[in-house]
Amino acid sequence: MTTLIGKTLEYYLALSYNIDIIAAKEEGGYVARIRELPGCLTQADSWEELLPMIEDAKRAWLESALEHDDPIPEPLGVFSK
Repeated sequence: MTTLIGKTLEYYLALSYNIDIIAAKEEGGYVARIRELPGCLTQADSWEELLPMIEDAKRAWLESALEHDDPIPEPLGVFSK
């Protein structure tokens, strides 16, 4: 399993990242982004689709960062030991 300074994908997936949800009024649907993970966003036609899709986007973002040894910010308010 790939780790960055001993932290696994499962570690990062378990953290409570801040999710911003924006209603796309003109086009309909919703956009969601994770503030702490630059470029981690998705869009969906319905609320029911949105949360699973942002979780998939978060997983893909974290997997890519771990694969490339990129720094991974932790959620605001989470302190490392």
